[in-house]
Amino acid sequence: MKISHRLELKLSQRLILTPQLQLSIKLLQLPQLELSQKLDQELMENPLLEEVVERESDVKAETTEIANSEEQVRETPEDAEAPLEKIFGFTSDDYFEERGSDGRDLGYFTDGIETPSPFERNSKKMDIYEHVLWQLRLSRMSDPVRQVAEIVIGNLDDDGYLRASNEEIAGQAEVDLETAGEAVELIRGLDPPGVGARNLRECLLLQLKPLNLTDTLVEKILTEGFDELERKKYKKLAAGFRVSLDDILTAVSIIEGLEPRPGRNYSRDEVIHIIPDVYVEEVEGKFNIILNDEGIPRLRLSNYYRKLLANKKNLGEKEKEFLEEKLRSAVWLLKSLDQRKKTIYRVTDSILKFQEEFFSKGLNYLKPLNLKDIALDLGMHESTISRVTSNKYLQCPRGLFNFRFFLSSGVHAEGGDISSATVKEIMKRMISGEDPKSPLNDQQIVETLGKSDIKIARRTVAKYRDELKIPSHSRRKKWT
Repeated sequence: MKISHRLELKLSQRLILTPQLQLSIKLLQLPQLELSQKLDQELMENPLLEEVVERESDVKAETTEIANSEEQVRETPEDAEAPLEKIFGFTSDDYFEERGSDGRDLGYFTDGIETPSPFERNSKKMDIYEHVLWQLRLSRMSDPVRQVAEIVIGNLDDDGYLRASNEEIAGQAEVDLETAGEAVELIRGLDPPGVGARNLRECLLLQLKPLNLTDTLVEKILTEGFDELERKKYKKLAAGFRVSLDDILTAVSIIEGLEPRPGRNYSRDEVIHIIPDVYVEEVEGKFNIILNDEGIPRLRLSNYYRKLLANKKNLGEKEKEFLEEKLRSAVWLLKSLDQRKKTIYRVTDSILKFQEEFFSKGLNYLKPLNLKDIALDLGMHESTISRVTSNKYLQCPRGLFNFRFFLSSGVHAEGGDISSATVKEIMKRMISGEDPKSPLNDQQIVETLGKSDIKIARRTVAKYRDELKIPSHSRRKKWT
């Protein structure tokens, strides 16, 4: 076969994502907090952008400003000259005097903000590692054991469990197994009780000694009948240990009072409050959509740098190229932000149209809905709808909901399909009102739902129960 070089012309179609389209897609899927961080970063990197306090005049002028910004630069004559004094408007001394007056160059602001106490600034909550290490440093032991014990502490997880074997600890510390075991036992004797255990059974057993419960029925159940305890086979435990059922139930109540996660009280995890992206408010029987811009910096093009760019003759080639690139980037960003707001508003309006009965009447009226339904309604692609509804929240009179909450499959019922979320809520109410001594099994839930003309399979009930993190009926059963 002869190999040769030749030129060919071919026509083909390809989808190319322009930088502007890539930016729009990226901004569209960002939640409130990440969007704010992204804009703060853009403010630092792009001198053509500046943050302003929202005023009515700014809102009216911003649309015209964005649309005409590039045209103003193109229409400015190349030979237009402007004295540097006019471009800058003030001297360098004026500049530093103005910035120093409010503390910006000193790293703080002085307009009514109280400086925090150094004790408040330096204080922090002690976590499980620091708490155990603090006790270790107050204990008497040989230096080799102390060094290994510090390695043991480093292998604790946030719940206080030890996630390394004695062999791994010995290899890491380059000591023998006896020294590693001594260090592990030393850590297990510290506070909180149960720290250093490798599994739940060990954790519970370690908590018995401080309570003087060693050599009791509680210890026997944990050591010899833990599997039956997990399955709540209390009658089998009573027969195996030759005690009454009441004795078993008393021991079980003690076990239930032990702490399965010793490090929980030393967690530094803070409660993160969800900030809704959209508010839906009911006013005189009608629902209004309000986009939440709180915490998001309001941006506009910098007049100073636009004037500087307009006088191109006073700029070098590199400076002019840099400012033109930043101007295009700033205009793209502002247009993408505007497009993001419009898209989120339209998607919210479509959800409101499909789920109007939910907003006015409650969860029982939530309808089945999917991305395709909204995409067809708005004439958009499903991927766009998916980006809008990802990691975003809606606040309405019914509560705070993830956008994906309104997108659920349907379950067949006599009066028409109902949302799977509605079925889950019905199941939660049924289980919360059941007899603790005789909880409902999955088949009984199926039959109860059938009486309400909701046709659902038993495996679907089990699936929904797992999603709701509700244990099986045998694990929900109470013996007292």
